[in-house]
Amino acid sequence: MNKRELKELCIKTIDENRDEIIRIGNEIYKNPELGYKEFKSTEIVKKAMENLEGRLETEIAYTGCKIVANEEKQGPRVAIIGELDSVICADHKDANELGNIHACGHNVQIANMIGAAFGILKSGVFKHLDGSMEFIAIPAEECVDYEYRAQLQKENKIKYIGGKQEYLYRNGFDDTDIILQCHMIGLEEGKECIINTDTNGFMTKMVTFIGKSSHAGFAPHEGINALNMAELAMNNINAQRETFKDEDKVRVSMVISNGGDLVNVVPSKVTMEIMVRAFSIDAMIDANKKVNRALQAAALALGGKVEIKDSIGYLPMKGDRNLGDIYKENMMEYLNLTDDNFIMEYKTAGSTDLGDISQIMPCLHIWSNGITGGLHTEDYKMRDEEKAYILPAKMLALSLIDLLYDDAKQAKDVIKEFKPFFTKEEYLKFLEDYVATHEFNYID
Repeated sequence: MNKRELKELCIKTIDENRDEIIRIGNEIYKNPELGYKEFKSTEIVKKAMENLEGRLETEIAYTGCKIVANEEKQGPRVAIIGELDSVICADHKDANELGNIHACGHNVQIANMIGAAFGILKSGVFKHLDGSMEFIAIPAEECVDYEYRAQLQKENKIKYIGGKQEYLYRNGFDDTDIILQCHMIGLEEGKECIINTDTNGFMTKMVTFIGKSSHAGFAPHEGINALNMAELAMNNINAQRETFKDEDKVRVSMVISNGGDLVNVVPSKVTMEIMVRAFSIDAMIDANKKVNRALQAAALALGGKVEIKDSIGYLPMKGDRNLGDIYKENMMEYLNLTDDNFIMEYKTAGSTDLGDISQIMPCLHIWSNGITGGLHTEDYKMRDEEKAYILPAKMLALSLIDLLYDDAKQAKDVIKEFKPFFTKEEYLKFLEDYVATHEFNYID
């Protein structure tokens, strides 16, 4: 079969399974689960994969599952990914009793991934391709529910808070060469999708200021005010903002999680949570150093103590432009679109754990139409099931065919042109190097 015939067969198979693809997406929507709690969602996807030709794996990153096909082929391996976890937005009309809701569209991602799997595997198209493919339902993209994840880490059930980080650590991506993924977003009239996406990465900081308590009325001079240290630290950080380059998209977000106990006692212990975001790894590291100096200076000024616990959250994402071109070409041909129907680049200060993987191998992150309302908000709503559930499934599957057809020439070209920032081993070492505790003590 030639490539045109393979693509037509793939699309026909997806259309034949349209109702099932939408049903799966809606069933996931009705069962929203936070990261590393996606037990029911994993079971739904597993059941959908059981009758497909390929090797099925479960518990791939504590939760999650995948199916792999064509493993005997020597060519490149392309993965299509869908994320399992929900967010919390208790104000959304469809939120469950815990406030969980798929207001980021991950249920749609799962339907896209399953739809593409149906198109490639149910049709038999995979047998005509020169490489292997995997369809992955992966957990824990949203960086939430820290206490639960910290407990899993303490119990040695996971090592990393992000599902893709964890999956990579467990050797899940060892045989993967290219990743394709689609996300939902509301777009203006006439625009069908965003092709290339670059995002910020971030570091997380847990900060504790230690001072000395005393009576706030009788003897404030005998105390060391930890809340004043935190206040100074925030002012110091704000004074740094003009040193951040505009193109680095640096964001420093801060909350005081505990500001003292009693108003008539000089606060002796204050805790803060800080997130340092930036558009490149170098900018993240630079901004983080400046924030640490600001925290240290606050402790020095008042003669107190500060403990800073640093860790890497997610790394910046750099979407692969060659993969974007392949997806766009399929959209243009299938829907008879023009360049005016696309937003070619989206540079955002948001973050995703696909950013980590994009530093190692070529990754596509499309934003597709079909929903309205802001992500993670009560206004999020499905608008067009065909555009959301079905169209991206087709386009992801057609892109996979392009990549692996004719001795996988396009996949090999993408891999050859990609310049990784890290190897897997370098990446894991980087994560370990930036999990650190810094302590500065100026208490006499």
